[in-house]
Amino acid sequence: MPALLPPALEPFLDSLRCPVCRISLRPDHGSLRCAAGHTFDIARQGYVSLLTGARATSGDDAAMVQARNQFLSTGRYAPIRQTLTRMTADVLPGQGTVVDIGCGTGYYLAGVLDQLPGARGLGLDASVRALRSAARAHPRAAAASWDVFRPFPLADQTVDVMLDVFAPRNPPEFHRVLRPTGRLIVVRPVERHLAELRGHIPAMVTIDPDKEQRLHQALDPCFEAACTEHVEYTVPLTRQGAIDLVGMTPSARHLTHADLSAHGPLPDQVTVSVLATSYRPR
Repeated sequence: MPALLPPALEPFLDSLRCPVCRISLRPDHGSLRCAAGHTFDIARQGYVSLLTGARATSGDDAAMVQARNQFLSTGRYAPIRQTLTRMTADVLPGQGTVVDIGCGTGYYLAGVLDQLPGARGLGLDASVRALRSAARAHPRAAAASWDVFRPFPLADQTVDVMLDVFAPRNPPEFHRVLRPTGRLIVVRPVERHLAELRGHIPAMVTIDPDKEQRLHQALDPCFEAACTEHVEYTVPLTRQGAIDLVGMTPSARHLTHADLSAHGPLPDQVTVSVLATSYRPR
């Protein structure tokens, strides 16, 4: 039986575009189809496969998604989500469209939508495993497979707020799809983020000291910073919590359980330290 059109996806039919020819998409027996005949399946889990026939550059595997779901369910990153929600509400007090690039399991998008009853959300991610969770994360959150490095399957100036949380960035595409009054909100780690774990596990991915400079250089042609908040706090960690936290980061792609245990007990607390900046289009 063909998958039904998810209710959360229907409001996006006016802004979604065929990634092949840029024509509008319409429902067609368990898929989305453009007038030129390009067809994209709606998975039974509720997300639409816009990357059909194309290989994404990256994406969380099943183990990373499981670790992410387990760690985020503990609420350890709730202050980050609260900051995102507050920044979004400042721009979008009523109705509007929020798109989360590299949405993962939909944790941040769902938190924002919980506090903004008039908003609709769309999560884009390269990981099919993550999208299975994202499609169920919130009744007003649609989900679609996509690669952040390619032109987005969205019409020009149809997005009010773009979320980019620990995700890659595509500044020209962010600028194209955002309304002139919209905002791009970028969350990224700073030097102290997870310092205890990175000090304990040398093989973990480090934070580039030039990260902020490179971010500024990439965004400056298209955006100017409106406000920045530094979110920093310390949280307790169980051993499983530490394993899940490492397991949901890019470090998980090359670390083994032996690496986690090679240097004695894992830290029982960790510092969370990120910057959240709201940018306005130039």
